[in-house]
Amino acid sequence: MTDIVRTRSALRARVLGWKRAGESIGVVPTMGALHAGHLSLVEAAKAGNDRVIVTIFVNPKQFNSASDLENYPRTEEQDAEKLAPHEVDVIYVPDPDQIYPDGFATTVSVTGLTEGLCGAHRPGHFDGVTTVVSKLFLQTGADRAYFGQKDYQQLQVVTRMAMDLDIPVEVIGCPTVREDDGLALSSRNLLLPSEARAAAPGLNRAMTAMAEGLLAGGDIAALRATAEEAILAAGFERVEYLELRAADGLAPMASVDRPARLLAAAWIGGVRLIDNIAVG
Repeated sequence: MTDIVRTRSALRARVLGWKRAGESIGVVPTMGALHAGHLSLVEAAKAGNDRVIVTIFVNPKQFNSASDLENYPRTEEQDAEKLAPHEVDVIYVPDPDQIYPDGFATTVSVTGLTEGLCGAHRPGHFDGVTTVVSKLFLQTGADRAYFGQKDYQQLQVVTRMAMDLDIPVEVIGCPTVREDDGLALSSRNLLLPSEARAAAPGLNRAMTAMAEGLLAGGDIAALRATAEEAILAAGFERVEYLELRAADGLAPMASVDRPARLLAAAWIGGVRLIDNIAVG
């Protein structure tokens, strides 16, 4: 079983030894409740580095409600079992005071990229993400960090943060992993009631149809209205956003004149799901 490390000092002792030996380090930051999407990141990290660290930390600073934080799945034992066949070098499960010690008073904030999309509906969320991820980058000393493209805005934000702060880590985005029915894998899927889980792939179906319409030169407003109707008809309670954005920089787009992403967030069964697909 892979060692579980809970303190900065113990982690840094391992990292120092690897660095002295000239070994490269990949990190996969997670909040646990691991699924096949996370494990695909682990395999990418193993393929590109000598050593791999998986971090598991349910970060309170990126939640917008106490109930959401409380209900977030915590499955450390099962996560360790899932990681065992992948033979990662360390599972870093920091105690809370290793991330936010008494008197902690610093926030890392990225402007621009965090506006709109999830940033508009989850105030402060990305400040929580960039603050904890910057700490994990520094604590692990990683050369490369692996994130799923499902959280596309997060991927863009974290990449910008590392670049702006001169943190010497390469941020690598990996393809979204989906169920056979098209639902993007997410730890939050565990919270879906069975009826909602059965209806949830309707989000991706509607997005795919909208993307095809955009590539065919269709009107974005009409296509968005049709897609939102289809999402609600599938069983979703509401669509939070459904937007076409530039793949690089997330600027709003009215037509597909350069590589783009269609991004959405919607609620079903009391659970907020997000998804995105490449367009063009």
